[in-house]
Amino acid sequence: MTYELTKREREVVRLISLGCSTEETARILGVTAPTVDTHRTNAMRKLGVSKVALVTRFALKLRLTKMNDTLTPAEKRRRGKKKDGWS
Repeated sequence: MTYELTKREREVVRLISLGCSTEETARILGVTAPTVDTHRTNAMRKLGVSKVALVTRFALKLRLTKMNDTLTPAEKRRRGKKKDGWS
């Protein structure tokens, strides 16, 4: 089965799988939180999932992320969090 996700939807799915909130994802991508919600909703519809937790499984299955993937240094800076022990 082929999942036709846009580039932005793939980026949102990857960041969700890394544990980023909607607001963090928006800061990283330079868009608004409602825009992230729209991309997440569209990706979930295309993947046929109704729970955000399943998005991570699809991110791994579709190789949008790896088990040892982390945020890049630039993504960490844009996220706006201090060191909190997570990704």
